[in-house]
Amino acid sequence: MAETGSSGVPVVLGSGGATLYGPQPDVSGAAGYTDHAPRMGFFTDTSVCIGCKACEVACKEWNAVPEDGLELTGMSYDNTQGLGADTWRHVAFIEQRKALGGQEPGVDHSDVDIFAAAGSLGVSPASPGPGATTPPPDAATSAAPAGEISPIAPDGRTELRWLMSSDVCKHCTHAACLDVCPTGSLFRTEFGTVVVQEDICNGCGYCVPACPYGVIDQRKDDGRVWKCTLCYDRLGVGMEPACAKACPTDSIQFGPLDDLRERAAARVGRLHDAGVADARLYGEDPGDGVGGDGAFFLLLDRPEVYGLPPDPVVTTRDLPRMWRCAGAAALTLAAGAAACFLRRSR
Repeated sequence: MAETGSSGVPVVLGSGGATLYGPQPDVSGAAGYTDHAPRMGFFTDTSVCIGCKACEVACKEWNAVPEDGLELTGMSYDNTQGLGADTWRHVAFIEQRKALGGQEPGVDHSDVDIFAAAGSLGVSPASPGPGATTPPPDAATSAAPAGEISPIAPDGRTELRWLMSSDVCKHCTHAACLDVCPTGSLFRTEFGTVVVQEDICNGCGYCVPACPYGVIDQRKDDGRVWKCTLCYDRLGVGMEPACAKACPTDSIQFGPLDDLRERAAARVGRLHDAGVADARLYGEDPGDGVGGDGAFFLLLDRPEVYGLPPDPVVTTRDLPRMWRCAGAAALTLAAGAAACFLRRSR
């Protein structure tokens, strides 16, 4: 066992090459698998997510995840609120007062008050209220001729956009939840994913605060933890995860992680060329605070907008330094006690 914590070099835990942080090119090999498949993962392209929640439904149906209330947040059309023990896939709905991107050069809507516009719905033919279909012939406008559906934004304006993103467990390269589990309930699979064995979990809850993303959670009725398994049972027989299978737009893409990273980089390049300057990848970098995620995302805004930490760090990274400090304190205390004992004996 070797340690070089203060120098920034990853701390090697054993002969298998497992580290507490830093790049780890072969997570399954580090976990002890000698002959294994390539690391598998998710690439979620939020730019094509339509918020249909098919992934949520497919996840619950395949994994027999219980219903969890379906309560609206009051802030959006989101009725599952966040990831938890009974929500392994969560589609976020984020409403913004801005255009989708730069696909319309020269168009500026910064002076448009969309809420004032919404308040005027139904007061004019050009801005019909709920349930309106076509304007009567004597009230038709040039933007909505008689017999045609009246648009809420008759001039084709795009001052409002929805950001939708299907969130999931990140299956981190360095998974703090796995590191702190005292029973071995959490384990690394041959596909590089992290899975909970609920029959071994003792409900201690150590993994819950250890997760830098706040993904893993305990069920209130028995205290055990649950999260996405990346459909480990389906992977074992050559099937893709249920959520990816159900996604109608291929927003959720499944495959070898290296291939997904190449595909994601190309997609970001195309979006930038189309004028979507805010498009970025989140969680794909092996040099980040968790060594890269097994489930990463293409975002159209800052991570905080989606409820994601901007710079996640594996919470067990500082364990070697903490143990060294604790050891030094213990030695100092022992030396002080010994000195007092020797002085008294004299």
